[in-house]
Amino acid sequence: MTDPQNPAEPTSPAANVPPAPPAYSPGQEPAAPAYGQQSYQAAPPPAQYGAPAGAPVPGKTLGIVAFILSFFVQLIALILGIIALVQSRKAGVKNGWALAAIIISVVLMVIGVILFLAVVIPLLTFSSEVVQACQAVDFTGTVEVNGIPVDCEQSRP
Repeated sequence: MTDPQNPAEPTSPAANVPPAPPAYSPGQEPAAPAYGQQSYQAAPPPAQYGAPAGAPVPGKTLGIVAFILSFFVQLIALILGIIALVQSRKAGVKNGWALAAIIISVVLMVIGVILFLAVVIPLLTFSSEVVQACQAVDFTGTVEVNGIPVDCEQSRP
């Protein structure tokens, strides 16, 4: 076979093969490919679920505030926790603080209702029975209400 640039000189078929790229060690950039060779880029990293690393998570601060408030003001903490959770879910990230605030708020609200029903209501009914019993004796002396002696002198309104 002859060289089209110089037809007088014959060339071997091995002369048409491009040279192999030189080996490189880690830390060195690979050399640019020779003309006519394709270079392939590394595949991009897979898309991650949620916000990129280092980006602020929507609703996280509100979730932490709701978590702290859930021990003191359950209704407000429940509302803030739900708002924070919705914000985070719209951004595609998880918000454990908001979820914990919602759970703690609901549990403490249920405990509060149970305590109200178990303690406050019987206490109110007992006090109304004391007032009725003392009115019957004109707030003088001692009366017994549900087996408990009550001094009506101290119960006078």
